[in-house]
Amino acid sequence: MASSTKKKKDTDATLEALGSSLMPGLLPADVPAPTTSASPSASEPTQELIPGFEGLATKAYTVLARRYRSRTFAEVVGQDTIGRTLQNAIATGRTAHAYLFCGTRGVGKTSMARIFARALNARGQTQAAEIGEAIMRGDDMDVVEIDGASNRGIDDARDLIAGAGIAPARSAYKIYIIDEVHMLTTPAFNALLKTMEEPPPHVKFILCTTEAHKVPATIQSRCQRFDFRNISAAKIAGHLQDVLRKETIAADDAAVMQVARLANGSMRDGLSLLDRLVAASTDGRISTQLLADVLGMPDDSVVAGLVAAVGAGDARVALERAAALLEGGTSIDQALELMAERFRILMLAAVCGADSELLEVADEARAEAARDAKAFEPATLAHLIAVCDAVLRSTKQSGAPRTLFDAAVVRMALAARFAPVAEVGAGTSARPQMPAPELPVKKPLRPM
Repeated sequence: MASSTKKKKDTDATLEALGSSLMPGLLPADVPAPTTSASPSASEPTQELIPGFEGLATKAYTVLARRYRSRTFAEVVGQDTIGRTLQNAIATGRTAHAYLFCGTRGVGKTSMARIFARALNARGQTQAAEIGEAIMRGDDMDVVEIDGASNRGIDDARDLIAGAGIAPARSAYKIYIIDEVHMLTTPAFNALLKTMEEPPPHVKFILCTTEAHKVPATIQSRCQRFDFRNISAAKIAGHLQDVLRKETIAADDAAVMQVARLANGSMRDGLSLLDRLVAASTDGRISTQLLADVLGMPDDSVVAGLVAAVGAGDARVALERAAALLEGGTSIDQALELMAERFRILMLAAVCGADSELLEVADEARAEAARDAKAFEPATLAHLIAVCDAVLRSTKQSGAPRTLFDAAVVRMALAARFAPVAEVGAGTSARPQMPAPELPVKKPLRPM
């Protein structure tokens, strides 16, 4: 009996020792928990490992493209007609069972799909605000977002069909938003045909794609198709300026317009570029110099000086400025693209005027473009753009791209010495033509 009591005491002591080392706080009040001086307490701030950033609090950052994502039909920039059509369909009770949203990346397809789903499911609900927020976050139980690139097989299509038969939990409709739907396999598309043609009354499909030509015609014929347009540089620049105002960040108008042009019609690309510039700025300002340093884009004045030398016909200065452009880190392909874009701006200024909406430059640059355009004929500018494009394609296959680039610069600077464009198109030449010699006329022979 005494032996068993001793064993029990030893066991209790062992458990207390283990508890004191592994689970402090679960011990009786009279047993002090072990103290560790090496690790900091939970209340003490954790020190940063990067020198110079010890005082900065670590906080999760949300990128601008997500933080300023459109939340209403009116906020989707450049897609006013589509938003108005969907609103009218809801107001008149004529919503279709399937929609196909087509367009390039970053033009608002998925945002419009979420806004449309919220308008269908959140209105008239007692928990409208909660349901709407869940839909906009993409985690609502009745609005199912599917990535077509990773759920592209026939088994995934069968799961979707099986789930479509289940009634929605708390909303009027069960909505399936399938992003990048063109990535689905042919068997998956075939499995969805019947369900998409005659779905249950509580189911709606919204398909989004960047490559509409890859979606089978049998699927497209079962959907209402909406083509999202590329967003103009002016509208992108206006939205970027609005974001910068909300972020209390100063920026040069020329730099913002350059970012908008680099976005190539995609609002998300423009916001992503702006995020890079904001992160790189040390003085809280976005300038053209910062744009050149971060994105490798030369200042507009460098390209404008090269084009001005071409317009003046000074081949030597044009070559020197072209060499300076390349020495600044600009590639030959990029230099040709920049020159072609500058010629396009001058052509628009010459043909449409400095106040045209087609001229996507800052306001202070419009007068400069109109002045520089006077050195060229519009037909010459169109020809120079074609020269840049032809040389750009040739340099990619040539073993001496710098030689072709220099030759193109000299060719453009000396364009006035070549046959005018209009005469070449008409099949004539500026060189005077020598009259054809007259041939002697043979007299008929007299009959013998």
